[in-house]
Parts: sequence; C-alpha cells; structure tokens
Amino acid sequence: MKIAVLLSGGVDSSVALYKVINKGYTNIKCYYLKIWLEDELSYIGNCPWQEDLNYVEAVCNKFNVPYEIINFQKEYYNKVVSYTIEELKNGNTPSPDIFCNQRIKFGAFFEKINEQYDLVVTGHYARIQIKEKKFFLKQAKDKIKDQSYFLSHLSQEQMSKLCFPLGTLFKSEVRQIAKSINLPNKDRKDSQGICFLGKIKYNEFIKYHLGEKKGNIVEKETGKIIGIHNGYWFFTVGQRRGIKLSNGPWFVIEKDLKKNIIYISHNENYLKQAKRKFLVHEIHWINGMPSDFENFKIKIRHGEKKYSCKLRLITNNLIEICLNKKDHGISPGQFAIFYKNTECLGGAKIFKIIE
Repeated sequence: MKIAVLLSGGVDSSVALYKVINKGYTNIKCYYLKIWLEDELSYIGNCPWQEDLNYVEAVCNKFNVPYEIINFQKEYYNKVVSYTIEELKNGNTPSPDIFCNQRIKFGAFFEKINEQYDLVVTGHYARIQIKEKKFFLKQAKDKIKDQSYFLSHLSQEQMSKLCFPLGTLFKSEVRQIAKSINLPNKDRKDSQGICFLGKIKYNEFIKYHLGEKKGNIVEKETGKIIGIHNGYWFFTVGQRRGIKLSNGPWFVIEKDLKKNIIYISHNENYLKQAKRKFLVHEIHWINGMPSDFENFKIKIRHGEKKYSCKLRLITNNLIEICLNKKDHGISPGQFAIFYKNTECLGGAKIFKIIE
C-alpha cells in the first residue's frame, strides 16, 4: 500500500506518521503544504513556515522517510483567502478552516498527487467508518480536540482515501507517545488560530486587505458614543477580546454595516442578540440528505457545545433551524454543523437570523 502523510511540523501529524509506520507500512512519503501568506505580509513579522519545515525534516530524518514541499499559496488565496475577505467585507463571520480542508488539503492536494496513493494520512482528531461501501465521519474520542466541525464538508471521494490515526486517542495520549519515542517536536505547543496566518495576527491580515475606516462604538442600552473603532470588519457579534475600553468587559452586540457602527454592551446575553432561530443554505450532506431530521444536534462553532434543535426543510438548499436554547453569538457566515449521536452528517452556512 502506498501512503502519503501530511506533516505540519506539529506533534499531531508526527504521531500520525509514527502510528502508520508502527503498523508495518513502509511505502510512505510525507508532504508539507506551504499555504502561509507571510511572503506577501513579510513586513508584519517573522515567517514561521521555516520553523515548521525544520521540524518536518527532523521528524522525517528520524523515521527515514522522504518528504516534499508543495506550494499551494496561489490556490489557497484563490479558494480560501478571497472568500474570507469577501465574507468580512459583507459583515459576516467566516470559517476559512472548513474550506482549507475541503478545497486545499483534500482538494488541491488530491488533484496534485493524481491518484498516486492508496491512503492519505493526517493528524486530524476525527474518525472515519465504512459501512456498505459508504464512508461516515465520526467525532474523535477526545471531544475537546475533535475536528469534525472543520471536516464537515468532505466528500465521499475524499473520505475514501483518508485515514485519521489520532481519532481514537486523547491529546494527552498523543503527547505521551511523542515523548516516549522522543520526537523532535514532542514539546512543541499546538498551533492556534486560522491555518493560513501562521504568526500573523488576524487583525493585521484584515488591515492589509480591507484597510481601516473610523466609526463609532455605541453603548446599546444608552445610545451613547463611548469610543472609536477602525472598521466593522475587525469585529464579530459576541466578541469580547479586543474592545479596548475602560469599565469592561464589553461584548459586541450588533453591527450596522451601512453606518459603520459597532454596538456594545456589558450584558453578553442582551435580549436582542440571544437568538435561537435562523436559516441556513449552501447545504452539504456527507452521505446525502437524511430521510428524517429527528434527534439532530447542531454545532454553530468549533468546540464541545452542541444544541438540540428542530429542523424544517424549506427547499433542498434552505433549512430553518430552531435551537432548544438561545445563543448570543449566532452570526451570518458561520457554519451550522449537523450531528446525530457521534456522527457528523454535514453542514450549512448561516445567512439569516430570524428570532
């Protein structure tokens, strides 16, 4: 069996490689996908991909496995970054990592290798089960690290080639394995934030592409102007960090795109923003549309929290969702991901909040 392993330089993908080697497979080649934007944003800070590559090289040398660097910066910009910029411009909250997996890691990469491999291995925390020649995406054993939310838009064809060795492990076990075999990156911290930014701050990325536009920060309850911001695209509903005003904490309650006003409040559960019903479109089902929507649960952001909900099919590409509890951070542009027990069924894009 011919196997490709995607290495990031982190401990997870390195342990995934070890798990495959430990099963006796020898026909293995590793790949590092270069998608960073530091080349165009080099004035902001140091380029992190060289550090990643140093770890990739060290891990491959340890296991005597060849590796190759593939540059996907152009494809990434066209398929993921441009979408992110457009969503921000429209006042939405984008989820670029979903499209990174669908369009780049398991899209452009699969096209690049052109059926050369029987299996593609990554360090994602998720599981794939096969039943009656169909592939089902399941949550990882470690529900805190579970990445099924970001993998929810994979196709059957993509899943047929994928293997996630860490899906049955807790993160603590992965760290323990890394230390027991003395991996070069055994103590390296997990990466945080959006995958294509590296060490670039998110606001610097936004500023580079959308610039700045001064606007008022208004206290929702009183209508009083209490500060100035640099553009509504720097804020998302429910945000707490980054509001540099005294007497905090403050929460972003609402955005007026036409007037470039940000409304904030001390009360994160402000009635106007505690919502439970919304519409989704651009629906993707991993195994086709289910025959019924009973006992569904929904994630509206990455993390452990799921909501029980009721789904009403309006058209094949439009669903009304009503959560069993209100949430103060529902925002257009986010993705609602569908679950039944531990199975991830697919997802859809939130585009209108109803009540």
